Amino acid sequence: MGILNLTPDSFSDGGLFNQEKYAYSHAERMIKEGASIIDIGPQSTHPRSQQVSAKEERKRLGHIISQLKKEFPETLLSVDTFYAETVQYAAEEGVDIINDISGGQFDPEMFATVARVGLPYILMHVNPSFSQMHDTLKHSDIISDINYFFTQKIEALNQLGVHDLILDPGFGFGKTIEDQLKIVQDADLLGFRRWPLLIGISRKSFIYKPLGLSPLEITTQTQALHLNLLKKGANILRVHEVNETRKTIEKFLQLS
Repeated sequence: MGILNLTPDSFSDGGLFNQEKYAYSHAERMIKEGASIIDIGPQSTHPRSQQVSAKEERKRLGHIISQLKKEFPETLLSVDTFYAETVQYAAEEGVDIINDISGGQFDPEMFATVARVGLPYILMHVNPSFSQMHDTLKHSDIISDINYFFTQKIEALNQLGVHDLILDPGFGFGKTIEDQLKIVQDADLLGFRRWPLLIGISRKSFIYKPLGLSPLEITTQTQALHLNLLKKGANILRVHEVNETRKTIEKFLQLS
């Protein structure tokens, strides 16, 4: 899954692709490098980001979804949003997957809207509000806490008829470095291996901060973790560096 940020303030590539022509060319490059999913994000969610409205998200999206779908019909497109209104718009534009970092907690209409549009839904573990999403909470057992969260949300979604789910443990959101390393170590226990697992560690601070490096200097370390996570059952890797990750996946397949 290649990351396409349409925002002016994303932490590592803000402003690079928020014009339509640049966004399109970047998506095209990632597809050629091997991305089978493009995750389109109209809102920044780093620790210093300011929340923007659903109206602004729709403005940033424009018609990039329908244009990419027309040109690359075999490529799956996901929209990274926590607004039900944006979900509805993206569905009308032809998006394939809903990627909600909020776990349905930031918009009370999210789960009902996901059920109505009938698209696969990525459920991420996170704190219960936008303002709190990066607050570090104390977990006695991070794996058990994430699985409990998943169990509650999956039950609510299933009751609405939503069964096509992908789980995301939420690296970089309200978790200590130790918590995140524990998730890497025990990723095979997440979601009880019943649902596909999405991993998003690309350019995350739990990797680069202990090393004293920048987000753009940890390609080798990130790919080593990717390989380990694939061995632990990861199904989707959400990344900025598609070409390098494709090589890691090829290495994993050779080892399997």
